[in-house]
Amino acid sequence: MHALPQDRPGVRIARLRRERHLTQRGLSDLSGIPYNTLIKIEQGKLEATPYAVARCAHAMNVEVSTIMGQPYKDDLRADELDVLIRPIRESLDVYDLGADPDIAPRPLQTLHEESEALCAAVRAGEIKKVASDVAGLIEETTTAAHMHGGSDGWLILASLYRTSYDVATKLGYADLAQLSLARLDWAAQRASDAVFGGAYQYFRALTYLREGKLRTGQRLIDLGLRTIEQADSSQAREVVKGQLHLGGSVMAGRAHDEAQALGHLAEAGNIADRIGESPTVLWMAFGGTNVGVHRVSVLAELDKYDKAVETANEIVIPHDWPKSRTSHHWAEVARSQMWLGKLDASFESLLKARKIAPQQAKYHATVRETYAGLEAAHRRLPNTFLSYGSWLSTQT
Repeated sequence: MHALPQDRPGVRIARLRRERHLTQRGLSDLSGIPYNTLIKIEQGKLEATPYAVARCAHAMNVEVSTIMGQPYKDDLRADELDVLIRPIRESLDVYDLGADPDIAPRPLQTLHEESEALCAAVRAGEIKKVASDVAGLIEETTTAAHMHGGSDGWLILASLYRTSYDVATKLGYADLAQLSLARLDWAAQRASDAVFGGAYQYFRALTYLREGKLRTGQRLIDLGLRTIEQADSSQAREVVKGQLHLGGSVMAGRAHDEAQALGHLAEAGNIADRIGESPTVLWMAFGGTNVGVHRVSVLAELDKYDKAVETANEIVIPHDWPKSRTSHHWAEVARSQMWLGKLDASFESLLKARKIAPQQAKYHATVRETYAGLEAAHRRLPNTFLSYGSWLSTQT
């Protein structure tokens, strides 16, 4: 009996393949995934890597989220998170209506402070709080930005749109994430801010990374790097530039282009050496630590799981590093450990991901698929493992 009652990617791939009247050999040819590997993925004997999921999604003309099963609507409903999505959508719809006569906005400084507090809450893994508060703040700031007309209001609004993107991404709503980014770009243009323009291309590229559209994602990384060069010299500009290189490294790694991936990592490392740790600059957590954890991700994307785990063992995560990033890192480590057959170590890493940021970990695709992979190993499962699966699939 499965502790986590949901289809796995291999099951969904098989179902989608049959719906499209494709044989396993046919899907193998279209996707470039070796025939024997595809069979094992569909049978649940082998976990589907992000690369394999992306290739199968492209071959069958479906979204990656369709194969991954996101968003996890039943669990979101149980945790009363689904009801928070519609207000966010509605707050994004009033962007061009001008000032709302029924809203008396507070001073811009107050709105800026509340926007920053939401950014900090996202990094602390407090997803439900942020999802509850962001819609109202977007509506209030929309009116304030239209009333004041200056760049300060538009920049605060751009930051809030970025927060709605964060919420949508973490809960698996890809369409809402894309809409949030469109609004971010709209506000950044009104603020004439090239730094936010470069950040927009970075976040936009990540949406294509998640969808497995790696060529378009890399083009967006290149566009972002060109855009950020138009900004005045500042620490924020260097942070966005470094983060664009980190995004490009994972993009290239997933495409199995090792030279390009390592090149991006090297560029990001050079920037981090110059400016040091900058965890709160645009809330991107850029610095040497982020370069290190991205190296782990890149090595895993290149199927070098042993080197990924070795690299992870050398990283010391600062105690004040964002919990959301730390939890994500341990989820990545757990996946690599699972692929190496280090099942106990993998589960320990999943426990760390949960302890650090439980709300995020519960809806993290890597956490869920790694748990499913461990469950499929046909070992005697301890009660703590089964309770972890129950936690993933029930109300917190």
